[in-house]
Amino acid sequence: MRHIVVIGAGQAGSSCVAKLRNSGFEGRVTLIGAEAQPPYQRPPLSKAYLMGDMTLERLYLRPESFYAEHGIDLRLGATVEEVDTTARVITVDGTPLAYDDLVLTTGSVPHRLPAAIGGALDGVHVVRGLADVDAMAPRFVSGARVLIVGGGYIGLEAASVAAKLGLEVTLVEMAPRILQRVASPETSDFFRDLHQHHGVDLREGVGLERLTGDDAVRGAVLTDGTELDVDFVIVGVGIAPATALAEAAGIVLENGIAVDSYGRSSAPHVWAAGDCASFPYGSARIRLESVPNAIEQAEVVAQNLMGAQKEYVAKPWFWSDQYDVKLQIAGLNTGYDRVVTRGVAPGPVSFWYYRGETLLAVDAANDPRGYMVGKRLIESGKSPVPEVVADEDSDLKALLKA
Repeated sequence: MRHIVVIGAGQAGSSCVAKLRNSGFEGRVTLIGAEAQPPYQRPPLSKAYLMGDMTLERLYLRPESFYAEHGIDLRLGATVEEVDTTARVITVDGTPLAYDDLVLTTGSVPHRLPAAIGGALDGVHVVRGLADVDAMAPRFVSGARVLIVGGGYIGLEAASVAAKLGLEVTLVEMAPRILQRVASPETSDFFRDLHQHHGVDLREGVGLERLTGDDAVRGAVLTDGTELDVDFVIVGVGIAPATALAEAAGIVLENGIAVDSYGRSSAPHVWAAGDCASFPYGSARIRLESVPNAIEQAEVVAQNLMGAQKEYVAKPWFWSDQYDVKLQIAGLNTGYDRVVTRGVAPGPVSFWYYRGETLLAVDAANDPRGYMVGKRLIESGKSPVPEVVADEDSDLKALLKA
């Protein structure tokens, strides 16, 4: 009986095995996860779950009973030590397990601060898994002093939760502006104003030199010489694809596990999907860190495991929740040379990215209509005249018919 093994029990892994069963696959399916919990949602961890608005059970992507009921061998708290692509065998907690096809949905790992500057002190946290959030949650008490290192979306979301709970929040970003790597100055300005309005001490162009304390963090020294007293630290300085197993197995890497448009890696019978995988996108190769990509790419891999020969065509979209603002992002802004603003904060506002006359992406803050229209325009290859987009009196939906 054919045996498909999936390593990584996150959003992509869970989506892959569910799609296999829902598509009629009758062979053996094994899903292996390093964490003790069944597959769960990660985005709510640093928001609703940390705030106490979502229970653990509501985090689960599917009821734990789903896996047994669908004949999926779910192995939790398991460590995969080795992948032998020639023999088609993996080693799990010292025991060999043969496969016919292997899917790597190993996700990503957060960057951590070096121990040399205090990264190993108690009270220094990252935001990635359930254990990370459970460890920091007791520290979120009104009046506590938290330093957040990194002004990307993870750091800003953590800052919004901390500020809402009454903590004293300082956020440092060593780049000249927050969100510099992923967004326009206009989007950065919007979120800078938002956080400062909620009392966050936001410092741009300033990095962390070192943390101080004996066993636990007690303070921080910034690159401008400022010294801060802190009770705990949250590090949000990006993530890296989890590729150690693939690299050790000799699988080709290129900003993640390199796969073709069908999800196949360089090793026969080995596939990859989600945060860990890079794939063709137009004339380039990209890796997307998003829930929609994890789901959609994993489902395409599942279909191809059953012979569909279906190419994965990514339709990038993302979101971020901060305070009472929902940011929705459609498209990829790489290579933009112009940004058109529609609307005025604090009302619905969106930022439209162009390269020449071509619409690339839209950042929409509390502007669901702008997001939906922008997303459909990008996916259909239509680019409205920038001046029309900027005119708030123009009918956005009419742009779809133009």
